[in-house]
This record gives sequence, structure tokens and C-alpha cells, in this order.
Amino acid sequence: MPVFPPFPLPPFLTDFALQRIGERVRSITGSQSSLADFTVPLGDPGLFGPNAMVWRVHADFTAMMVGGLSSLMVQSLHPRALAAVWDHSDFRNNLKARLGRTAYFVAATTYGGQALAKKTIARVNSIHAHVKGTDLQGRAYVANEPALLRWVHLVEVASFLTAFQHLAKQPLSEQDCDQYIEEMTTVGHLLGAVNLPTTWQTTQQALQDYQAELSFDDRAQQIIHIIENYPTDWSEKPFMALVLAAAFDVMPAWALDSIRREPSCAVAVHIRRLALLAAAEPVQWMLNKQGVAAIARQRAAGQQAQWQTA
Repeated sequence: MPVFPPFPLPPFLTDFALQRIGERVRSITGSQSSLADFTVPLGDPGLFGPNAMVWRVHADFTAMMVGGLSSLMVQSLHPRALAAVWDHSDFRNNLKARLGRTAYFVAATTYGGQALAKKTIARVNSIHAHVKGTDLQGRAYVANEPALLRWVHLVEVASFLTAFQHLAKQPLSEQDCDQYIEEMTTVGHLLGAVNLPTTWQTTQQALQDYQAELSFDDRAQQIIHIIENYPTDWSEKPFMALVLAAAFDVMPAWALDSIRREPSCAVAVHIRRLALLAAAEPVQWMLNKQGVAAIARQRAAGQQAQWQTA
């Protein structure tokens, strides 16, 4: 697998490349966050610390994009969970902004100092407290209902981990996968979810236990259509086409069956994986140098972080 850049760059070219790739990442994700949020307080390890599996998994930008989009599509299969998003957000008309907010939440709870992580979670809990209504079948929902929070949490962590295992050059061991699942219960519990499994195997079983509650209704079909038409500049469309295809590749078989999609053949999945890994090299190179994880690692070590500004 090639490594970007294939040869050392002069400092001025490195700075230029870092800036342009950073602009590309912000354009794709809709992120409006500031790296300054992650530079303080010095020595603060956050909720997990640099040696956590959460830090390792969430540092892979492309896997997080793939897992995040896959997660949104699978989550839409729960009618009451979807109703909460459908009725109380502009998700359908501004997908990129929604993903930008989600990306910031994941970054803040993973890599932020403890105060930033807890403040971010508290803000989400405050919003959830006012989100309530009924779904298309007249069934009541409240966004802070533990069962719905559990569904959202399980799909998210399973999707992130599956995408990482699919794309990583060095996938996690079974023990490391279990560690990631257990670490992520910290955020799930702070959000109000209960009875969260702590291993990869029990997480997969817990998700399958929800199948009787799921439905691929008109709303869920619209969500998938919106995600498949993710808004990007023309220059980013090839990359996003690979990301979107991979989002279906990492879906569990029961979810693909629910949305009436046939799994791709192994050869096509493998070719897309290699193409996506190659396309992701410049982005990951930039993030390894000056992304949120890199800045947080310096902060946790008690070092004043340095980064380029666009």
C-alpha cells in the first residue's frame, strides 16, 4: 500500500499540502470545529486517554466516514428513533451540517479534555430532554428514552468498529474489539443508555434482538436516498462514491436484507477497499500530523500543540 507522500516534501510544499487537504476534509464533513478546543488543559487525558482503543479507532478518518454513514442508514430502520430525528431536525435538507455536528460530538467525547467531553454530552442531553412526539403509527417517543438511546449507541459503535476492521491495515484483535466496545459504554451511559453489552459478540446479538421493532418504511427509504446523494463538490465525488459503497459493504447481513439490498461479491468489495485506502492516504497523512487526535495526544502529554491554520 503506498504511503503519502511517496517522497519527502520541502517544508513550504508540506505546509501547502496540509492546508489544502485540511480544507478538503472540512468541505467533505461540514466540520466547523476549532482545533483550539482540543489543546487544553495540558496533561488532561480526556475520558479515555491516548492508549485507549477508542483513540485508535476514531483516528481513522475514512473508517469513521464509512461507519458514520452506515450507522445513519441502519439507525433509520427504527421508526421511533427516526421520528425523533425527522420531526426535530433539518437533517433531510442539511445532511452535511448534521454530520458535522455528529463528528464534533465524537471528536469532543473521544479527544477533548474531560470538561469539554462532559459539557458536550450535557448539551446533547439537554436537547434530548425536549425532543418528544409520535411516530407514523402513533407510538410515543422521547429522545432520552433509554431503549432508543441504546439502539442508537449500539448501531453507532458496531458501525464504527466494523468499518475500522474493514479498512484498517492492522485490524484489532478480538480482545481489542471487546475493549473498544467496553470503553464506548462510558459515553453511552453518560447519554442515558442502559444495559449496554461490553463485548463485540454480545453487541451483535443485542442489535439482532431489535429486528422485530424495525421497518424499512417510506421515511427510512428517503433517508437512504438522501445519504446516497451526499452533497459534495465535483472533485470530491469519486472519493465519496467509494465511501458510500463501503458504507453498504460494512452493513450487517440482516440490515442489508431489511433494506432489500443484495451484498456485493467479495471481489468487488475488495477492489473498492483497495481503491478507498489509496484515496484516503493523503487525508490520513494530514490528520496524523495536525488532526484532532494528534493535537489531543500532544495535550495529554503536557505539550503545547502546534498546527497550521487554513
